[in-house]
Amino acid sequence: MCLFFCAFEIHPTYRLIIAANRDEFYERPSQPAAFWSEAPELLAGRDLRGGGTWFGITRSGRIAAVTNYRDPRSHRDDAPSRGRLLTDYLLGRAEAARYLAQLRSKAAAYNGFNLVLGTARELYYYSNRRGGVIALTPGLYGLSNHLLDTPWPKVAHGKEAIGDLLSRAGDPDPEALFDILSDRAVADDRLLPDTGVGLEWERLLSARFIASPAYGTRSSTLLFVDRQDRATFIERSFNANPEPLGTARFEFVLSRDDGA
Repeated sequence: MCLFFCAFEIHPTYRLIIAANRDEFYERPSQPAAFWSEAPELLAGRDLRGGGTWFGITRSGRIAAVTNYRDPRSHRDDAPSRGRLLTDYLLGRAEAARYLAQLRSKAAAYNGFNLVLGTARELYYYSNRRGGVIALTPGLYGLSNHLLDTPWPKVAHGKEAIGDLLSRAGDPDPEALFDILSDRAVADDRLLPDTGVGLEWERLLSARFIASPAYGTRSSTLLFVDRQDRATFIERSFNANPEPLGTARFEFVLSRDDGA
């Protein structure tokens, strides 16, 4: 993921609402979200190069998402895949806090990352560019390619739009959330961060939905978990064509395990 919004325990119907975009080079092979044949409890997309995923949920309620921390000066081509950090947790049995505590001792081997993982009842954030594990309290969070709630324009404006949507009476319309994720407006130059990729790329990457000949938003994903533990997962896939390739929807009831 490169843009991740999370409404945790602030909506009367839903314990958790996630709206997220995955941005990647079009040539990087991947599969859209599905239940994995070798791990039928796991619903996630699959990175066919690195072997992991960027966002997933299990039937028992484990949830994990990752964004890259943008710092090209420290990037190492030989670093292990960050996507496997998600599958290790999602397919394991360790509680989230314990998993992250164990990860800290080896986190420096990876390129920069942000992890959000846990369950719809207990979520944690950790970055190998920050230090400690943070237990999320009820609230609305935004994350891109820096630290949690860093107010980059697409994060700040996206949180504002989602907060406005969730403040209205009734349940949020998935299409309204997809509309927020699909905003292609770029930020004013004076508001752009300087992450070391150059002004042209900073402009391109400042949009919530990224579109360019070689790199862009490959999927937009929504997750709703209500207070009866019913999960609704909706994913819309894209390539260089501006029209979506398709939309997949999955609905199931979570069967809680002993990990959190």
